[in-house]
Amino acid sequence: MTDLNIEPSPAGWLDAVFVDFDAFLQDHASCEKKASGMALNIAAHYPDQAAIVAAMADLAVEELGHYREVIRLLIDRGVPPGPDRKDTYVRALNDEIRRGPDYFLLDRLLVAAIIERRGNERFGLIAARLSAEAFPGSDRLAAFYRAITSSEDRHWQLFLELARHHCPGLPMESRLAELVQKERGLMLAQPFAAALH
Repeated sequence: MTDLNIEPSPAGWLDAVFVDFDAFLQDHASCEKKASGMALNIAAHYPDQAAIVAAMADLAVEELGHYREVIRLLIDRGVPPGPDRKDTYVRALNDEIRRGPDYFLLDRLLVAAIIERRGNERFGLIAARLSAEAFPGSDRLAAFYRAITSSEDRHWQLFLELARHHCPGLPMESRLAELVQKERGLMLAQPFAAALH
């Protein structure tokens, strides 16, 4: 199994999340909805690849379940879900996907793995902070974010497995290293905000 080592998020990002946790939850809901749509988009793009379609169908359902759970958290807190916002981080990473049949699938799967790996890291940071702090609802939120962290861990590994299986002979390791470096710059360039990216 290839590891996916990423640059740790700056402490300022986590502080920004906890300044306005309700805004973060709104953004989190939006991200889960978009992740479900992304999985369905990949499935639609490769209808002749049964393993990819099956994996993406399962992933889309799981991400939609996460969306439902975050929406419930928002409603319980009396917070409206809010509109989707443009995600410059995800958009910039998607711009790194090379067009054409030779590398498109590889890049698409590797970019998805990196995005899921970043989510895994950041949800883990949130779970740890919630576990250390005592305020109304923090236990429930900490348990939820521990579960989401585990899900994201499985997701990034799934995307790497799919890349390895469906893109044999392509320079996966070197391309992954390039994209990880690109992600590092993008992540560090983002202003701190109560948002996942």
